[in-house]
Amino acid sequence: MSGKLRFRLFAHSWLSDWNHGNAHFLRGLARELVRLGHEVRCYEEEPSWSRTNLMREGAIAEQAIAQFHDEFPELDVRVYQQGDALGMLLADELRDANVVIVHEWNAPALVDAILSLKEECGFRALFHDTHHRAYTQPREILRFPLHLFDGVLAFGEPIRRIYRDGFGVGRVWIFHEAADVSHFRPLTGDTEFDLLWIGNWGDEERTQELMEFFITPVAQSRDCSAVAYGVRYPEGGRRALAQARIEYRGYLPSLMAPQAYTRSGLALHVPRRQYTNGLSGIPTIRVFEALACGATLLCAPWQDAEQLFRPGEDYVVARSGAEMKVRLEELLRDGAARRQIGESGRQSILQRHTCAHRAEQLLDICEELHR
Repeated sequence: MSGKLRFRLFAHSWLSDWNHGNAHFLRGLARELVRLGHEVRCYEEEPSWSRTNLMREGAIAEQAIAQFHDEFPELDVRVYQQGDALGMLLADELRDANVVIVHEWNAPALVDAILSLKEECGFRALFHDTHHRAYTQPREILRFPLHLFDGVLAFGEPIRRIYRDGFGVGRVWIFHEAADVSHFRPLTGDTEFDLLWIGNWGDEERTQELMEFFITPVAQSRDCSAVAYGVRYPEGGRRALAQARIEYRGYLPSLMAPQAYTRSGLALHVPRRQYTNGLSGIPTIRVFEALACGATLLCAPWQDAEQLFRPGEDYVVARSGAEMKVRLEELLRDGAARRQIGESGRQSILQRHTCAHRAEQLLDICEELHR
């Protein structure tokens, strides 16, 4: 299909990224589609779990929402509510749509309502999965009528195989996340601390890994100043950070992350354990964003099975907590090595992994859908 397309994108939240890292990529993808001349409308439920929790953060929440509007003026974000009027609203919003993309973090009732209009409105529908639930909680995904979608966008080869071989979906494309380089880019500023970790504690999915690859190496290193940002940190987690002399700063809006990367000598990536075993090879959005900012990225073990980057050049992997301590201290002493790794990682992002790259890929997929 050539010419201007009318996209309708449904996600859990566009306004809030509280415990919702997918918003980072989705915002950038939508904007790149707009820049390419397509009509894009973005939908989120009101209230959303993410936005409700964001507003409990106080002044930083208001600042985050205002910054979103300032930085993404081209995004047409529309809200809806569940209820009897939802069907009528969707019928009006989707009647002239060409492509409807539904992110996996949406209510089954919404998905059913959208797909019930597919034949009447004549649009193509894509299911977009950027989570590990297809692997860890397949019943959650199978609540959706996947057979009614025209295809699935899967954010890695292991997820693609699950949809194709496990769920029987005929058309599945690998559609990795990417960096919004309009926002995630190197900035100038003074270094204020040695090590930065941005990530949510979550549902005990990497507690042991954080202890081994972050908290213990910092506690054992001499004069390493470290900062942690994120949400859903339990009391025990905050206490462990404090005992290791790691300053916990709470929620950080994604649009403020580049300033944090600039202030740190090193950045840390600790993947959830799902991405080191059955879903090995899928990097989360934080990897793309840290590299886009030119950060020197030090990683707990993960295997780049899909060869997206250049391990050892774009980032450094430590295979144990003891090795993490050694790598941390080595890199803090070697400014030239830090600069070289940061420059190499950013170059890989600019060459292959920007939201503009993914927007072009999505348009190619849309062409396939209409053949």
